[in-house]
This record gives sequence, structure tokens and C-alpha cells, in this order.
Amino acid sequence: MKHWQIENDAHGYCWLTLNRADSSTNTLGAEVLEEFDSCLTNFSKELPKGLVIKSGKKNGFIAGADISEFLELSTEEEAYQEIRKVQKIFDKLAALPIPTVAMINGFCLGGGLELSLACKYRVALDDPKTKIGLPEVMLGVQPGWGGSVRLPHVIGSMKALSLILPGKVLDARKAAKIGIVDAAVPLRHFQHAVEHYLQQEPTTRDCGIWERFVQLAPMRAILAYYMRKQLRKKVNPWHYPAPYAVLDTWIKNSAWSKDAYKAEAKSIAKLMVTPTARNLVRLFFLRDRLKGFSKGHDFAPRHVHVIGAGVMGGDIAAWCALRGFKVTLQDQNIEAISATFTRTLKLFTKKLKVPYLINAAKDRLVPDPTGIGVRQADVIIEAIIEDPVAKQQLFASLEQQAKPEAILATNTSTIPLDVIGQGLQRPERIVGIHFFNPVPLMQLVEVVSSPNTDQMVLNNALAFVGKIDKLPLPVQSCPGFLVNRVLVPYMLEAAQMYAEGVPGIKIDKAATDFGMLMGPIELMDVVGIDICMHAAEGVGATVPEFFKSWVEEGKLGKKSGKGFYNYDSRGKRLKVSVDNDKPVPADITDRLIMRLVNEAAACLREGVVADADLIDAGLVFGAGFAPFRGGPMTFIASLEKKQIKENFATLSKKYGERFNADPVWDGG
Repeated sequence: MKHWQIENDAHGYCWLTLNRADSSTNTLGAEVLEEFDSCLTNFSKELPKGLVIKSGKKNGFIAGADISEFLELSTEEEAYQEIRKVQKIFDKLAALPIPTVAMINGFCLGGGLELSLACKYRVALDDPKTKIGLPEVMLGVQPGWGGSVRLPHVIGSMKALSLILPGKVLDARKAAKIGIVDAAVPLRHFQHAVEHYLQQEPTTRDCGIWERFVQLAPMRAILAYYMRKQLRKKVNPWHYPAPYAVLDTWIKNSAWSKDAYKAEAKSIAKLMVTPTARNLVRLFFLRDRLKGFSKGHDFAPRHVHVIGAGVMGGDIAAWCALRGFKVTLQDQNIEAISATFTRTLKLFTKKLKVPYLINAAKDRLVPDPTGIGVRQADVIIEAIIEDPVAKQQLFASLEQQAKPEAILATNTSTIPLDVIGQGLQRPERIVGIHFFNPVPLMQLVEVVSSPNTDQMVLNNALAFVGKIDKLPLPVQSCPGFLVNRVLVPYMLEAAQMYAEGVPGIKIDKAATDFGMLMGPIELMDVVGIDICMHAAEGVGATVPEFFKSWVEEGKLGKKSGKGFYNYDSRGKRLKVSVDNDKPVPADITDRLIMRLVNEAAACLREGVVADADLIDAGLVFGAGFAPFRGGPMTFIASLEKKQIKENFATLSKKYGERFNADPVWDGG
């Protein structure tokens, strides 16, 4: 066989190892599943005493289905037949009258967990890299290989739905606590734990009185009503229908119904051919493309030095320490360094959970007020104020102190590299590594280069971003780069509407109704009014007069407690009273989105990034553009060019030249 290896031990147990031949990660493609089906057929003829399914990859168990094969399915019926085929393969595994154990190391997601659920037992490695869940809704679909049926059998319907509906992923300990896996054990006990379950007689799990009660049709309908009500607070059913499809299927066919598997297959087949699923799958591959920029470069940094212990610099330092790097954090302000360490402890505790791992991460982050770490660092990142002269002076000093091969990176959000590099002996060493706030949550990092940037420096910067588990986006140096340049006109249009008297809450609602993850008014408050003003000035835009007065008054948004909205001491937005009877402009959404896509098109025309796909990736992963729409370029491609030009003409006539259509819409 090409992908599976069979080993029979002296005790009569079979160890079946998946090591997909054409990939660095185990995924369940058609060829892999066909071989697995053949194995199961042979087991039914010559039955071993027990079966272990394990991974031959160090990076994880099984990441799920081979998503690329989704795109080959053109009709609902075709998708249904393919889904049913895999369901029947997993049914064979579930029917084996022997102990079957899934030996889970690293990720066990989607189809990987569905295969595991068809085993009698599951043993997981207790390690931070172990992630277990059914996140299919994140791709616009639902579990389809039996997951929405078998998981309720294992942990009950309510617990199962609480994981499936949001696509939640658990670590090994949490998965063991709620019963998805039978044991979560450290590496030294992993093999012995698997052997223990191999020796257990297969048992039938009792669903319990509560689960039997839940399966009654009237009870399912009542529970689903409340779950749908809660879901609507977070997920728009018109944008993301998958979780609602899971609920509807569960109401009509409980997990214990004889038609449950067929109902699951029909539901996912319908979802797989929707535009939402197609766009989310496309973004899945764009994520992989971004990851690919960091691969293939021979760069192995160990020490990161960060200059500037403000919120951004401190969070960059904390994130690098979390990802295993030794980090020295430099700032003359000792209080700023102290504040960083307070925030850092919360991050490490949330992400690592295990005390010895938390302590190890804390030990990797070292306060360095005088900058001793500069001389030893492999990567130096400045995150000081957005002032060209200050940055020029800093890099002139760093150039003299740093190792010749060290990366000299700026986290500037708007200043071109050639400006920062003025006066340096080797300006080709300067590269941009631009993070977004909040650093722990934002996946995208713009890696900025100019025509003068040394290619090796750029490659090393891309590699470094990949090593800290972020998505690197190569961007050409220009004011604002990609994300800020596109966001500035979008936010300024929102500010203009606010100045015209449109309530901020109404502007935000228009944006989120379109599908943006956050409205522009709230976004400006979160980023900071002062930061937004500097970004607008950096790209040469006209700054609203009230921005200047607000900044002078200290009205900076969420961080000061006052901005477009008011906030309490915990940063929670206070309730906003709005006169819903007062009419608002009907073109709010058009004004916001057309400004954004027009600037995105200009970036494409100017070659700020290589192609339209990378603009979509940058704006979805870096700015929260509506994921289900696939990105601004995909969204605008769904409209006719004539309609686009007419929209711009109407807006330009009404609001002025800022809505003049970019030449790209003429094909220029």
C-alpha cells in the first residue's frame, strides 16, 4: 500500500499507521480512504485481537478531509454519494468486534476525529500541539462522515452541539474531561495507555436518562429554539448557514435515528455547493499559500530582540516567547516593561495552561532596559513611535551593534522603508515585519520589502514569521502598505458619515450586516483614534477635524474609555441609545464598501502585492473583511463591471471625487 503500513505484533494486535505519501500532513483523500477500506475488508476476513490506528507523521494524527477534493464536486447529488461512501467505510471500522484504539498525537480534526469516533477507544497525547474537534463549520459545511451522529453517542447531544456549532477545538485534557477521548496521557505513558485499551473488551456506552429525554422530538424542538436564538447573536444565518443546518438536521433526525447518517450526508452535500462554502474553502487554500512563503528558507533564529514595550511591542515580544524564542525586551520606561509582563502572564496562562510550560515561557522573556540583547539577537524588531527621524536614528545605532546577519525589522504601519533606511551604510538590511493589533489574535503579518531590500533578508523575514505561527504576506513598500492603505479610506468614510450625523451604531450595523467582522466605528475605537489619525496622515489622506480635537482632549477610543463609544473600566462598551425612528441614509454600505474595494483595486494595479488572491487574503486575515464573501476582489468580481462603474458614478456625483473609479475598472 502507498499510504498505510500494517504491523502485527507478537500478541496478535495490529498497528495500522497512516503516513500519507504525497504530503507532509495526514489528510483523508480518496486514495487514502480506498486503501483504508481495503484494510478493513481484510480485517473482517482475518481478524486481529485488536487494532490501533496511529500516525506516521510527527506533526499530528489526521488533519481531516483532503479539502482540495471538495472543489471537484459540482452537484449536490455527487457530493451526497461521495459522503455516503466514506460513511460506509467508517461503519466498517465501527462494526469490527474487537478493541479498536485511535492513538492521537497532535491535531485530530474533522474527518480525523470522525475516524477516531468510529473506534471503540481514543487515547490522546497530553501535549499543547494536540488539538481535537470538528471545525467543519469554519469551512461553511458540517461534519459529514458521521461526526454529528457519533459524537452525541459518546458525550451526549448537548455537549456535542456545543462543540460542533461554533467549530470549537479542544486540547487533550479538555477532550478527556468531557469524554471525547478516554485518556490524555504524557508521552512516557502513551504506548502503555494504548496497550491498556487494546486489552479491554468492547463495551456499548449507555446514553443515559437525560440523553434519552433529549431525543424526544418535542424536547429537541424546544432546545433547538433556544440554541438557535443564542446562535443568532453571533452568526448571521444568511452569511453562515452551516451551524443552522446542523441544528435543523438534529431536530428532524436525532443522533439516534436510523436515518441519522443519511440526513447528515444530505445536509452537508447541500452546503458543499453553496457560494459560502466555496469561498471559505478558497480562503483555506489562500491560508496555505501564505504559509508557503515562509517555507524553503534556511534560517533558524533563536534570539529575538524587541525595542519598544508599548502594547504592540510588548505583545510582539510575548508572542515570540510563547512560540519558543528567547526574547529580550528593550525600553527606557521600566513601567512599560512591567506592564508587558503582567499582560504576558495572562497570555501564557491562557495558551499553555500547564504550569511548567508557563514558567518556561516566562523564563524566555527577559527585560533589557539598556539593550544588551541587540548584539546577540538573530532578529531585531523595532516598535517605537511612528516618527521617521526617531526610527532613522535607532536603525543607525542598531546597524553598528547588531550581528551582520541579523534581521533589522521595523513594525512601522505606514512609513516606507526607504525613508527609514536613509543614512544607513547598508539600507538593504531593512525589512518590514508589520504585526496587527491585537497581536495574539491577528493571524496576518505584512512582510514589507522595497526594491533595495536584499532578497536573503526578505526570505529570512518570511521564514521567521512562519516560525512564530503567523501568516506572512509579502508586500511592496509604500505608504500604508496593503491593509492600512485599504482600511484608511473605509474608516474615514465612516468618520465622515458620523460627522454628518449618522449614529455610529448604525454605521457599524451596516458593515456587520454586509459581513465585516467588526464595524469601522468600533474598529477605530479599538485601534485608537490617535493611531487612526497617524495612519491617515501616513497615507496622505485628509484627517477629520474632530479627530485632532479628540486626540488633544485625550479622547482616544477604548484605551481611554471614550471615543465614538464610551467604555467602562474593564473596556466593555456602554449601552448606546439610538432613535430608531430617525431615518438613516440608504447608501451607508455602498459608501463604505466601494471606498474599500476601490483602494484595493488601486493596490492591485500598482503591484503592492502580487495578485488579487493576495489582496483577498490580506484583507480577510488582516482586516476582517467578510470571509464568506471571499475577500474584496472576489466580492467585486461577482458584480458586472458596468454596475461597478455606475455605482461609482452615482456616489461621485453625490459625494465628490473621493468616489472617482480607479482606472482598473476600465481595464487600465
